Parts: sequence; structure tokens; C-alpha cells
Amino acid sequence: MSNALLQDLSRRAFLTQTSSGLGLAALSQLMPQPQAQAAGLEGWPHRPIKAKRVIYLFQSGAPSQMDLFDPKPQLAAHFGKDLPESIRKGQRLTTMTSGQKSFPVAPSIFKFAQHGQSRAWISELMPHISSVADELCFIKSMHTDAINHDPAITFFQTGRQLAGFPSMGSWLSYGLGSSNRDLPAYVVLTSFGSGRPDDQPLYDRLWGSGFLPTQHSGVKFRNSGDPVLYLSNPAGMDRSLRRETLDQLGALNRKRLQTVKDPEIEARISQYEMAFRMQASVPDLTDLSGESKATLELYGPEVNRPGSYAANCLLARRLAERDVRFIQLFHMGWDHHGGLPNAIRGQCRDTDQATAALIKDLKQRGLLEDTLIVWGGEFGRTIYSQGGLTATNYGRDHHPRCFTVMLAGGGIKAGTSIGETDDFCYNITRDPVSIYDLHATMLHLLGIDHQRLSFKFQGLDARLTGVEGAKVIKAALA
Repeated sequence: MSNALLQDLSRRAFLTQTSSGLGLAALSQLMPQPQAQAAGLEGWPHRPIKAKRVIYLFQSGAPSQMDLFDPKPQLAAHFGKDLPESIRKGQRLTTMTSGQKSFPVAPSIFKFAQHGQSRAWISELMPHISSVADELCFIKSMHTDAINHDPAITFFQTGRQLAGFPSMGSWLSYGLGSSNRDLPAYVVLTSFGSGRPDDQPLYDRLWGSGFLPTQHSGVKFRNSGDPVLYLSNPAGMDRSLRRETLDQLGALNRKRLQTVKDPEIEARISQYEMAFRMQASVPDLTDLSGESKATLELYGPEVNRPGSYAANCLLARRLAERDVRFIQLFHMGWDHHGGLPNAIRGQCRDTDQATAALIKDLKQRGLLEDTLIVWGGEFGRTIYSQGGLTATNYGRDHHPRCFTVMLAGGGIKAGTSIGETDDFCYNITRDPVSIYDLHATMLHLLGIDHQRLSFKFQGLDARLTGVEGAKVIKAALA
């Protein structure tokens, strides 16, 4: 058999010639995409579109739900007492507390109050978020199968605990394409928390495209220095020369594509073109000189520090204005195994004002009604203390059984609270919500039937929501 024939029968050639949409995937980034069919999702919209874009404020490390949104004042009488076995029910523990001889109950030391017409319970740590209580929907009955950070964060991003699967933003980029040909459909921003600067690391695979075409990976903006490397041309090269160079490189890549039929070459061509356009679009995006003094003050004093959570929230609003499909902020520092009271104060100083400012800013610009905002971490925290317990200090271990996620904006029923937990904030007593349910609801608001957003992989129609029977959270819908 000739080499040419072997090449034509290769796995990559077979996939290239038989899979629908791969040839058009690169083109979807080069052309404006008012319709989803050109990017891989047939029949879209499957239902009325409530949200055109998503801003996901991921609080990496897992915020303590009982210190922020789920008060249990009756636990004051249980201070220091061992968590009843009737509550723990032999549930698995992490290696960090499995060796403890007792599990002393640590009631929150923070005060709670009800806010707005919705009478939402919010901690004193979040006075700014309290001011937008009536814009929010709290899901207090989230749960997950993962008990450690890496698989738990991976699960939230991809619907799987194992690495190698496409992230949420990549699924949307693949299915819906981009509404702005000069910016990626999926942008990632990261910031370091002041509550615990040495917190759990983040990995680029968390915003990777997995088995989807590579151009659907998230593009991470750096949190120090230039947001994107090589925005400026080197000395001696102007934009016209850069254009000529890319044209010649593109011709070589297309010739190579005809020879080896590797779809990744199409992705490379697409990304070179996107990078060229970003050289013009990103400097304008990140230039805050046109923002009013009132807007900058709304986001707080850290807004002028590049890479801060506040700066990233303002940047998220500017990306939303430019119709970027999926914008994800990762804020590290919520992993509070010890010294929680002081550390969580720092995290809330980082995030409280800027989160509320983002909601207010989007609303006054008419963008909140079609922008879905999600706020939350990868799991919750235990009511019992990890390590020593005093009247003013405690730590909390990982807790996958129940935690809180906050929603606002496009299509969300504002001023609501979904689900309940028991008296120890340890088990769900009403309306459990899985990660798959959250993903299905996000897609629903974007006009997508989650069962119809799929990609053939290893002989299966792979989906973000898996085959676990995900359901849309009807109580969260306006």
C-alpha cells in the first residue's frame, strides 16, 4: 500500500473527512457569527434566549457558606460540642480531618441580617452585595461528588472530575461561535486573594477545549504586565509587514493542510488571525482612561491595579459590552482550613464591592437583563472546626454535601432563594441541585437544549451535562 493511501486512511484524515463542523470551526472564528449553525449547534435557538453571554465569577478554594449566606444562629448553643453522628452519618472526610478525635461545632462569629424586599440573609462581611439583594438568586442546596480541590474545580468547569474534557466556555464557543470577530468567544481572567495568597493553584487545562477543536480554548489574560503577550510588534515590523507575514504563513499552512489533512492546522490558521486582530482590539479593551470617575469609584480602590479582582470585574463589563460570549474570573484565596475569620474578611474585601459594582454597572447600561452572572466556588465548608477552636478563631474543611451559589441577570428570577440545609448546614433537606443541573440551566438561558449540544468522542455523543439526568432549575427562572 502506498504512503499516500496510508495517509488518506489515517485516523486524522478519516476524522477530517467525516466529522461535520470541523472544517467550519476555524472559519467560525474568522467570520461574524449571528447564527449558531455555522459553529456546530443545529437548530439553535432551541428555546427563547434570555442570556446572550455569561460572566462566571469563580471563587476558587470554596467559600464558607455558613459564614456568608446560610446562617444557623441556633448553633451558638452547640459551640465546641461534637457534631452528632446522626448528622454526619459516616460520610467520608478528607485526610486533613479524618484523624481528628472530635469534630467540634464552630458557629459563625459573623452577624447576619435580612436585606431588600426579598429579605435575603447575607453576612455582615458583604455590605455591598447586600445592597443588590433583590437582584440575586441564592441556590443553597448545591452539592458535588468531589471532595478535593482539583477534581472539584475540574468538575465545575467541565462536568467531569478527570482532566481532558472541554470546559464550559469551550462548549459555548464551539456551539455558538463568537459575536465579536476581534475578540475570542471565551476569555479568562485570574486574580490572587488577600485572604490566602498561597492558595490552591489554577491550571490552564481548566479553560481548555479538551477534545473540541483547539481554537475553542479560553484565552487567558495575564494578571500582571501586558494582558496578552506580544501585542506590540517588534522593532522594524509594522502592521502591514505583520499582515504580509501572516498571509505567507497562512499559505504555507493551507498547503500543509491539503497534504496531511490535520484539523489542528485549521485551528492554527484561525488563531493566528485572531491574534492579529487582538493586537488592535485588546489595547482599546484594556484602556480605562475613558471610564468616568464615578464608575471607577463604584468598583472600589483596587480597580486601578491591573490583575486585581476589581479591575477584572470592570474588564468583564467591558468584555460584555463587546459581546464576548463567556467571561470567567477566577479569584483564588478561599481555602480556609485554619484562621478562617481573618482570611475570609480579606477575601470579602477583595470581592464584595466589585461584585456588587459589576451588577449595578451592567444594570444601568441595560446589559444585566441579557447577561447571566454566576458566583460560587467548587464545594462548601464543614460546620465543624478543623484544628483548634476558640471563641474568635476556627478553620473549616472541605464539604461537598451542601453549599451556596449565587445567580443574577439574564433570565434569572431575582430575589429568590432555592433549597434548604439542615440545622448544622451539613445535609440538604430540600431541593438538591447538582452541577449538571446548574450547567443545564445556564445553557437553557442561552437558548440551548443541553441534550443537543454534543460532540462525537470515543464513539459517544459527549455533552457538558453528561448522561446523569440533568434538569433545568425551574425555580431559578424568571
